[in-house]
Amino acid sequence: MATCRVCLRNVRGSLDYHAHCLESLFGASTLPALDIELSRIMGLAAQMAGKMSISGVQEKVSLRLSADKSRFEVAPAGGRYILKPEPSRFAFIPQNEHLTMRLAALVGIEIPPCGLVALKDRAIAYLIKRFDRLDDGTKLQVEDFCQLNERPARDKYQGSAELCVRTLWKFASEPLIEIRKLFKLLLFSWWVSNGDQHLKNFSLVRSPDGRWRLAPAYDLVCTRLPIPTDQDLALSVCGKTRNLNRRDWLEFADYSRIPQRAADRLLQEQIDALEPSLRFIEASFLPDELKSRYQSIVRGNTELLQ
Repeated sequence: MATCRVCLRNVRGSLDYHAHCLESLFGASTLPALDIELSRIMGLAAQMAGKMSISGVQEKVSLRLSADKSRFEVAPAGGRYILKPEPSRFAFIPQNEHLTMRLAALVGIEIPPCGLVALKDRAIAYLIKRFDRLDDGTKLQVEDFCQLNERPARDKYQGSAELCVRTLWKFASEPLIEIRKLFKLLLFSWWVSNGDQHLKNFSLVRSPDGRWRLAPAYDLVCTRLPIPTDQDLALSVCGKTRNLNRRDWLEFADYSRIPQRAADRLLQEQIDALEPSLRFIEASFLPDELKSRYQSIVRGNTELLQ
């Protein structure tokens, strides 16, 4: 049995994808052709610099599907997909990000359709569908938490979980709902040791009905895999960026006006996700050494929640 490069579950024979997973990602049951080599990515990304409304320093290429959905086309403007190859500085980041996004979905965090694809030279890249584009091409309004707080991008690490809560109270159409979603996302990011969950990695998106909601999760990685010394969170929780435990998360829930009973349930959901998460990590496309390290990380953080 092979493993699907979208859902990380078994797929029969030697296929790389379930047909329904391809349908969810591309709207077609066959994989579109991707005629790009890893060596071309840097040049394409440089050409698109300043043209794509995508933050971050990792090389990215904007793509769209051809009219018949048989192949990808480079699209500096109006692209529906973001292609992220393995960066020159760190190995296995596409596999890391894909796995971490699947783990987020496992605990009920909304994510955009995403998966792994092979480039023309067989190098593996991560592909995600943009959440700010509708099928008819309409672009949704998106404001990240730096923009909402009138801060420059360079200050994206100058914040806290509490600032994110206050941002939702001020701007979200239904803050009580969105704050619980934020709590789950912050808790999960800590649980997977994502030390790069900064203010620009949270956004509000204005849906077609005019409501401002927390955007689907994006840019989720376990940063302790490529950087083992990375112990700190990008944003403090209750004044702490490391050594958090159950009491800290309950204190943060109280700040967020989440009743203790509901907070206990949210923590328990993350604890209960351990065993299925371990199976997903084992099924992932990371090398065995990184799988083992990832499993140790989530086991250790689960113990801190109990």
